[in-house]
Amino acid sequence: MTKTISFNELRSLKDRLPDGSMHQIADKLNTTVQTVRNYFGGSNYDFGKNCGVHIEPGPDGGIVVLDDSTIYDMAVEILQEQQVAD
Repeated sequence: MTKTISFNELRSLKDRLPDGSMHQIADKLNTTVQTVRNYFGGSNYDFGKNCGVHIEPGPDGGIVVLDDSTIYDMAVEILQEQQVAD
């Protein structure tokens, strides 16, 4: 399912994830950690793939359209689990 957010929101989500989250998401999706990093705004396509993230310039870092919100949803779930544990 597509999701539209600001680039700053996407980076904030990534920055709040606990250590090891990128590996956890990559393992669950059977993909590389670099692919997950690329989803959050990275650009190393030698070791990772493009994940259907489209960034358009604009306010608040620009607009990001996520073709598939699976990684985003997993990251939000990890943060929710962390809040319950705290």
